[in-house]
Amino acid sequence: MTRRWRRRADDPFNRPWREIDYAVVDLETTGLDLRRDAIASYGATVIHHGRMIAAHNTYGLVRPGCPLSPKSITIHSLRPGDLADAPPLSAAVDVLLDLLTHRVMIAHAAWVEQSFLSRAFKMHGKQLRCKVIDTAAMARAADLGTAHLGVEPELERLATELHLPVDSPHHALGDAITTAQVFLALAARLARRGYETARDFVDLTTADSALRR
Repeated sequence: MTRRWRRRADDPFNRPWREIDYAVVDLETTGLDLRRDAIASYGATVIHHGRMIAAHNTYGLVRPGCPLSPKSITIHSLRPGDLADAPPLSAAVDVLLDLLTHRVMIAHAAWVEQSFLSRAFKMHGKQLRCKVIDTAAMARAADLGTAHLGVEPELERLATELHLPVDSPHHALGDAITTAQVFLALAARLARRGYETARDFVDLTTADSALRR
């Protein structure tokens, strides 16, 4: 089991994970180079009391301000014409800030969402302050998929291994919904290994990130 970090007695996240609210976020981008690429679309759903709340499902396009790479178009099927009249990044920042306030962010391979959102928030005078849980780190802790081989577990393959439906692959909202389902399944599985609180999963993500640098 991953080493547990020292806990403060008044830590609000040191409670059973089902008592914490989460916002599951997925981004589709023009590429993965933080210096030149940008957010093209975003999707999010909310988990409350251990259940995904479909009424809070959110999806939006973003006018990226930089070209879409051919590879990104192939992956998420968003073309320049689809984004020409999309809202600016500032609108996405406002929506996502509202969703993430007082919630823990969940993402798959969360370094992508953390990196692009941190930059986007900073560009608009805000900060990404929320705690983060990475479902890829959770999969590695559960020894699922290719995680034990040191390969980033693909979201679709992980969902299939957990006998979960895959919702619209490489569509931001579809991937957010799939990630939410994967989180709920992994949280239940890891509870048998002693991971019981939201802090356990946050610390797991932090320790996993440190090991992979």
